[in-house]
Amino acid sequence: MELFHQDPTVQIVSVVDKNERAPGLALARQLGLRVSSNYKKLIAAQEADLIIDVTGDPDVARDVYEHKSSTTELIGGNAARFLWNLVEARKKAEAIEDKYRSALKELETRTESEFIVGANPKMKEIADLIAKVAPTPTTVLIRGESGTGKELVAHAIHRQSALSGQPLVALNCTALSPALLESELFGYKRGAFTGAYADRIGLFEKAHGGTMFLDEVGDMSLEIQAKLLRTLQTGEIRAVGDMSTKNVSVRIIAATNRDLESAIRDGLFREDLLYRINTFTITLPPLRERIEDISFLAAYFLQRACAKVNKRVESVSPDAVALLRSYSWPGNLRELENIIERAVVLTSSKVIDTEHLPLHMRHVGSGRAELGFRPTKSRAIEQFERQALASYLLQADGNISRAASLARIPRRSFHRLMAKYKLTARDSKARN
Repeated sequence: MELFHQDPTVQIVSVVDKNERAPGLALARQLGLRVSSNYKKLIAAQEADLIIDVTGDPDVARDVYEHKSSTTELIGGNAARFLWNLVEARKKAEAIEDKYRSALKELETRTESEFIVGANPKMKEIADLIAKVAPTPTTVLIRGESGTGKELVAHAIHRQSALSGQPLVALNCTALSPALLESELFGYKRGAFTGAYADRIGLFEKAHGGTMFLDEVGDMSLEIQAKLLRTLQTGEIRAVGDMSTKNVSVRIIAATNRDLESAIRDGLFREDLLYRINTFTITLPPLRERIEDISFLAAYFLQRACAKVNKRVESVSPDAVALLRSYSWPGNLRELENIIERAVVLTSSKVIDTEHLPLHMRHVGSGRAELGFRPTKSRAIEQFERQALASYLLQADGNISRAASLARIPRRSFHRLMAKYKLTARDSKARN
């Protein structure tokens, strides 16, 4: 019944059982299907193209066969049992496919990205925090600027937990509108909205028994925040368009680059939700506070870039490393990875040198102190603004609206600064 109900090309005319309390009728009512206790009336109406008889009663089978329309097919006995087994096999296959996709995604994440500690004392402290909180069921909130590796920390926590054999389901809360976010989290029932041709389970149900990572949870609308809070408090989910609830057991790891306390004061984030997800907090430092790790991280991203572009580059020159260390890194680890990959593409030797780094990076540190305090300060500010604009454009792949959002300034202000420094979106795409 569930299988046919999910198929938009099939219409279930009616579900019949002489026992009005039969589980099949209860499910049919739940799915909004017509039910009956009189199969003879249904046969006389001649509405069905196919009748499936699972009663096992030979008298019923004989009666249906004698009175059905000549154009109506009848399945019963062993054929109906075969269909039943087919449906059960389909259900098991779907469950295995879901687990396979989750395992494949986890494997890809594990091989492509690892949480790197380095030599920074703060990162070593974070590694200890991960080791302590991972074995517990505690909800974790990861805070830090965009690109600092919050998702890598979430994966590290999951891998070191008792749930490592279960799925880790990740969702970027910024990428979806409130309506889509609700249906993605909780699922929806057939007919709940235009285009809902079949039931769909949500990510909470897919993550049952495992871990869910909610990235940029601070960007959720207040309406979705209220529904998320209810699920965290009760363990219940309700699909869009459904009247019943289901219980799920999911460990939550959330992440944000926003100041949630300020968002609460501005009425953009629920205080009670913060209390719920802020049980255990890990705050990641920006890359500019991990200068001692730059050379190590650059070497790591160099290996990954070489494998990705199938090119052999052996090292980053000392001058290039010094330039990397003097940069402010508004895009953090993500920006460093992109710049190293770009340099691997550009170099024609086995070494990355300063000439292979973006132009806006090469302006860093070129100020002359002998000019005096005020001119030097003014020049330093201009250099910072130029490199920050170029970095945000690089992260946004030349999309000015997205770059302004990353910089947290109005699009008009961002565009004015671009004009000031003669930067264009096309230049950014070329650099990337």
